[in-house]
Amino acid sequence: MTDWAAQIKDIATMALALPGRVLFPPVCAGCGRQVGEPGSLCGRCWPKLRFLDRPWCPVMGTPFAQDMGENFLSAEAIANPPPFARARAAVIYSGVARQMVQRLKYNDRTDLAPWMARWMVRAGFELLPDADLIVPVPLHRGRFFRRRFNQSAELARAIGRATGTAFEPEAVVRIKVTRQQVGLGHKEREENVRAAFAVPVGSRERIRGRRILLVDDVYTTGATVAAVTRVLRKGGACAVDVLTFARVLPGDFLPEE
Repeated sequence: MTDWAAQIKDIATMALALPGRVLFPPVCAGCGRQVGEPGSLCGRCWPKLRFLDRPWCPVMGTPFAQDMGENFLSAEAIANPPPFARARAAVIYSGVARQMVQRLKYNDRTDLAPWMARWMVRAGFELLPDADLIVPVPLHRGRFFRRRFNQSAELARAIGRATGTAFEPEAVVRIKVTRQQVGLGHKEREENVRAAFAVPVGSRERIRGRRILLVDDVYTTGATVAAVTRVLRKGGACAVDVLTFARVLPGDFLPEE
């Protein structure tokens, strides 16, 4: 009886979704060509997506050209140790990945978030089992009202649903209006987000002694996630890991940027 009920429910769900599929057929998340499933990539775009895989720096998550041995750190991790414990990203921020981020962020394509989150879960396989809470990098409320959503929160929410990890969208807030980080150098980015975040008094008990998974769409210089990490650690979190959809690597900026 249960199997029949499940089958009837699946058929009803498909029937309800059919008009929407006919009126609004799914398109490639990269180029906009029509595809069979929402959020998927066409045959031309899929090979252009550059996933980040091992071997990588165990702290920064930046890839090595060859296996350097267990616990071998990158020069960046040694010269400038980050306040977070580990950082991981699903893909390199170039080509199709760049287009997906921009469509999510600027074109209201929140339907892409669950699909992007699946790849983030894959990339965060070392981080997620240790996470007590998932926290997104926040937007200032003025920018949130203009954009109507926070792309980092959409990704974090989808990861929470996929893994069963608690999602805390208000664990940290942005209290200072900052410039867009695009086009700023590393030092300018650090200055831009200085004193920009805070842990509300009501959230301190929820994060105290917890290991936080901090989620953002793109890791560029790390200035933003580092600033949020320091605030979370000061607010009582025992450790912070960082998981992003994309990671900027040298040579991945377009010439006009």
